[in-house]
Amino acid sequence: MRKLIICTMLAAGLAGGALRADTLQLEGSTTVGPIADAFAEYFKSIYPDLQITVKKTGSGDGAAALVDARCDIANMSRFMKEKEFKDAVAKNIFPVAHVVAMDGVCVIVHPSNPVKALTTAQVRDIYMGKIKNWKELGGPDMPIVPISRDTSSGTYETFHELVMAKQEMAANIEYVNANPQAHARVKGTPGAIGYVGLGFVDTSVKALEMDKVKPSRKTIATGTYPVSRPLYMFTAGYPKLGSMTHRFVTFHYTEKGQELIEAKGFVPLTNY
Repeated sequence: MRKLIICTMLAAGLAGGALRADTLQLEGSTTVGPIADAFAEYFKSIYPDLQITVKKTGSGDGAAALVDARCDIANMSRFMKEKEFKDAVAKNIFPVAHVVAMDGVCVIVHPSNPVKALTTAQVRDIYMGKIKNWKELGGPDMPIVPISRDTSSGTYETFHELVMAKQEMAANIEYVNANPQAHARVKGTPGAIGYVGLGFVDTSVKALEMDKVKPSRKTIATGTYPVSRPLYMFTAGYPKLGSMTHRFVTFHYTEKGQELIEAKGFVPLTNY
């Protein structure tokens, strides 16, 4: 009888989106990664027997992992695409989006660059190869080194839609596969320009005004910054109430969850 009860509980846990009752596997966005890491560390302090894995390889990989039932939670810095939804439904998986924070895709340059503000059109022209030198933008006579996230990234998708207006980038664009790498290239390259999530902006790079709006928690929370976006955790169906998956994807509503989100440089949903 005891074995039957345990098996029933495990089955209920699986139905609610947990691969195992004592494990929690997350995969996806490098932007959402710091939030997931902070949540995971806190959860481990409360549930010492819980094994949590956070893989940060891109939003597209997170969606694929959820569709293939390789993770409990897909971290994504963009909404799921129609094809990803169709692939999931074909496998009897019905993704549910949980918005955990707000973020802005911040255009960054080296701190020594005197340029402080650009328009969306100017940034688009840089990435299309129409503007190649900073002197064309009131800066020094120095070639522009454009850095982009790779095409599987949710940050790339947001930038491609909101800044590039879905126009193709030039052949000279240098692609990197994570926010930290984009940050590092701009930090170490005086002529570089790149884009990262708000949580990756610090004093070693300079975030530019976009269309006369500075990226800040207030402008991002209200959506006045032109490249604002929500950050998601997706689950396979709505998780069973009280399950570890449910506790994790609703943790951002708690005071501690909001504190951790803010500590990582992102905007809690309560900051409106």
